[in-house]
Amino acid sequence: MAPSLFEPAPAPPHTVSSINKSAFPDGLKTSGQYPPVYSRLRPCSDFPKHITGPTVWRAEDYRDHPERWTHVFSDEEIAELGGAADDFLASGVPLTGITRALFPLPKLGAFFGTVRNEILNGKADDDEGFILFKGVPVDEWGLEKSAAAYLGFGSWFGYFTSQNGKGHVLGHVKDLGEDPTKKDRVRIYRTNAKQYFHTDGTDLVALLCIAKALEGGESDIVSNHHVFNTLQQSHPEVVETLATPNWYFDRKGEVSAGQDPWYRSAILFLEHAPEGGAPRVWSRLDPNNVTSLARFSSGSDARIPPLSHAQQYALKVFEETCSRLALHMILDPGDIQLLANTHVFHARTAYKDYPPGSVDQVTGRPRVRRHLMRLWLATPEGEGGWRLVYHDSDEKKRGGIQVDDVAPVCPIDAE
Repeated sequence: MAPSLFEPAPAPPHTVSSINKSAFPDGLKTSGQYPPVYSRLRPCSDFPKHITGPTVWRAEDYRDHPERWTHVFSDEEIAELGGAADDFLASGVPLTGITRALFPLPKLGAFFGTVRNEILNGKADDDEGFILFKGVPVDEWGLEKSAAAYLGFGSWFGYFTSQNGKGHVLGHVKDLGEDPTKKDRVRIYRTNAKQYFHTDGTDLVALLCIAKALEGGESDIVSNHHVFNTLQQSHPEVVETLATPNWYFDRKGEVSAGQDPWYRSAILFLEHAPEGGAPRVWSRLDPNNVTSLARFSSGSDARIPPLSHAQQYALKVFEETCSRLALHMILDPGDIQLLANTHVFHARTAYKDYPPGSVDQVTGRPRVRRHLMRLWLATPEGEGGWRLVYHDSDEKKRGGIQVDDVAPVCPIDAE
């Protein structure tokens, strides 16, 4: 039997005072994956018919104008970022303990604060939920210093959350040879397969390019609100399907004690706005997490319903619409892509790595496999984040993936 539509909200997963600081050196623990508070969900009839404002952007307005969404770090800015990384590494504090207070950026900090607000809420004339920073000298710095600088950079935008059941707060998007067809237990970022349009389980996602692939592995992004407007006009029934909380999401074995291996939710939401407030549309979706549940939805022991024809059709139309409206972006080594998951969908093309033993003909150095460092960053409600429909909306490390009391770890390469 399917879970009730009126399940009670879980208790908050932790209080700061109870955290073991030897395991969680910044005093904070990732909240984790939970279903929404169902009483906060709004029916599709409450959603707007059309969205306006800075979060509605079109690829054609940006495709030939990279200056509108790109910031090239100056030598002075790189010196400040690199110096802060050196000082932090010399302090002996583990990478999992990086905070804004421990990573001072006297000049860049004010700039990052402005960008943070624009990423979260959009800006009238330029940045609409995404930005590409360029010029981090990852080859010169190496993995450890690059990781420290990147985590310190991220601390100015949000609180880094665990990205998997191992507690990785610094993720690594790299092909580890895992089978992408095993969707019930393999995370696609650990393969070279295509990633469909999706959001990650946190507020902001950042990707630092360490090395490119031989072919492919390129990025596509699209405005959630442009997609929403397009679907409202052409496929309003798809919008209703996406806003109905009868979708099941696979935890892929990353399950804490007492949790089901799935949770039930919607894909499109309205903010849980205060009385009289104007709620915004936001979304959370990874198609691989809703198409991987056949082990629980078929056979004599089926525990949840399979995807309906309407849901399968909605996923198809959604992907086609995103693909048609997307902005294509190529990340070079030293680039940082920063996106707001609330109102930007992103995808990745499949890729092929350089053969073993390949050498760069310019530098003479051995080629390495495609490698991106990834951060999931939380922006709690009380610090300007969106008013989400989850019980942890005002926790600093809301969202992410947390299994029991697994402590955060920060590997500087994939493992």
